[in-house]
Amino acid sequence: MTAANTDGTDIQTLSVTVTGRDRPGVTGTLLGALSGVDAEVLDIQQVVVHGHLTLTILLRPGPHVDQLRDAAAVAAHRLGLTLTVVEGTGVNARPRQGRAAVVVLGAPLSADAVSLVTTRIADHGANIDRIRRLSHYPVTTVEFDISGADVPSLRTELALVATSEGIDIAVAPGGLARRGRRLVVLDVDSTLIQQEVIELLAGHCGREAEVAEVTARAMAGELDFEESLRARVATLAGLPASVLDDVREAVQLTPGARTLVRTLKRLGFTVGLVSGGFIEIVGELAEDLGIDHARANRLEIVDGVLTGRVVGEVVDRAGKARALREFAEQEGLPLSRTVAIGDGANDLDMLDAAGLGVAFNAKPLVQEKAQTSVNVPYLDAVLYLLGISREEIEEADLGDGTPTHAPPVPHAGH
Repeated sequence: MTAANTDGTDIQTLSVTVTGRDRPGVTGTLLGALSGVDAEVLDIQQVVVHGHLTLTILLRPGPHVDQLRDAAAVAAHRLGLTLTVVEGTGVNARPRQGRAAVVVLGAPLSADAVSLVTTRIADHGANIDRIRRLSHYPVTTVEFDISGADVPSLRTELALVATSEGIDIAVAPGGLARRGRRLVVLDVDSTLIQQEVIELLAGHCGREAEVAEVTARAMAGELDFEESLRARVATLAGLPASVLDDVREAVQLTPGARTLVRTLKRLGFTVGLVSGGFIEIVGELAEDLGIDHARANRLEIVDGVLTGRVVGEVVDRAGKARALREFAEQEGLPLSRTVAIGDGANDLDMLDAAGLGVAFNAKPLVQEKAQTSVNVPYLDAVLYLLGISREEIEEADLGDGTPTHAPPVPHAGH
């Protein structure tokens, strides 16, 4: 909305911009120099990129425009900064509608890829209002704050860029939709952890390769999940229940899993696990990580031996989506405030039901249908999709004494 005088005419303004090397005290010195010439601050914005400062102050100058210019020039000279002064009218603060956040991840993130993203945004008729870097390792992540966007349409257009350039792009509503408490629900096998638990169990009876083949086909959407699960569990008949202890020891978290959960909990978010695997493993993972909800299948055990059957209703594709909805209802959150993360075809209903569905290093079918994909081996990269920067994560870790780490590598489980 343009600022105006009481008679309805636009006010006269003076835009004072200084650029140059940043250091403490620049803003205070410049404003101090302008404080004695009867000027009113209408807007002020500052950005520092790699030590280079750009500071703009929009003023209503009053009757002493020349004195204001001279004071700004003296202050800029003393600070060793370049000064630009522009006269105008009004505040030029147009309403920002169709706000969205476009998050781009790449390792590496090429100039060509970024050029294509920004060109598509412009072709879409949207405007880039602000850009900030969210991380520079282990992936480079940039967030574009845009206005004038139709989120579903832009998401579709940028998905083509993501595919052609080998990068990950998430498009989500901006503004207040970007803030506030959320429910984040994760798949477990090949998402929260690096392995498939059923395969680890099958390894104890010499049938790992056979089970792995069936698992791969089920996750690719080629087999009915419940039928494939019952067939795979049947191979475990006769194993002592003690093998579950061995499997718990063998499980490795995906790099970044602890960081993801720890950061979400710091923000007051609720975290849940939904798995087509087994509660005997998932439950302990949830307890270890401080996760709020967990749902998975239960193995039948009789006299300390696995029977090769599961107890109760199978947590399949529909069951995962149902669990997401139930968790959200229990937390008093609408589905628009939920995030689902998974890799297999049995995650598709859950990803579709969530406000943001993330395919994490997923099968081609899942990447094709999900809202967005993350194809780097670090689970905490999902935080960037929510607008949380690497610097904020590390600052929080430093504040409570959590050990910080060098850029993670696969199998680090940091």
